[in-house]
Amino acid sequence: MKLLARAGRLLVHNFWWRLLALVIAVAIWAVVASEPELSTFTTVPIEYRNLPHDLEMSSAPVESVTLELRGPAGELSGIRESRSPSVVLDMSDITPGAHRFTVDNGDVRLARGVHLERAIPPEVRLEFDWRLERAVPIQVRFASAAPAHYQVSPAQLTIVGPARRVQGVSSAVTDRLDVSSVRGTAALHVHAFVDDPYIRFQSSPDITVTVTTRKN
Repeated sequence: MKLLARAGRLLVHNFWWRLLALVIAVAIWAVVASEPELSTFTTVPIEYRNLPHDLEMSSAPVESVTLELRGPAGELSGIRESRSPSVVLDMSDITPGAHRFTVDNGDVRLARGVHLERAIPPEVRLEFDWRLERAVPIQVRFASAAPAHYQVSPAQLTIVGPARRVQGVSSAVTDRLDVSSVRGTAALHVHAFVDDPYIRFQSSPDITVTVTTRKN
């Protein structure tokens, strides 16, 4: 009998806690349900996840997309103020070539009760290529006639980027170097570059050009 009485008290005690939780849940639902449902547009950044290390993006990256969202006024207000959603595209299965990514609910992190109506643009088109590293010679450019004797250090730099773009580069060139005031031997420092925004240097592109001219 004592066990039955204790079980009864425990059941009654849990009942009131459960009833309180139910009342709170219903109250929250009532507040949310009573809010007017609105639509809004917001521009959010695109994040790229799991891009394979041996691939490079060979087309202009899409940095943002505009989302039309629908949901309770309170949640949409929070989005406009601080809780901006994000679009995350999974690159796990990417292969070289052109790919299209449709922006849908599975790619967007949204607050509870907020739904994605559409994305503008509705899809993102990107191209990928194998990553390639290749050493190219340095071509020094002079502001006037090249001196009779000069040495370049380092003589080559390694470039990294999408394979087709890297293969199309024959050399890295320097900013124009003015040696008109050099008498005898001087070590001059200049910056090298490749005229392709998708290609980068593996190390510093700073070049030392040792120039020897006649003394007047």
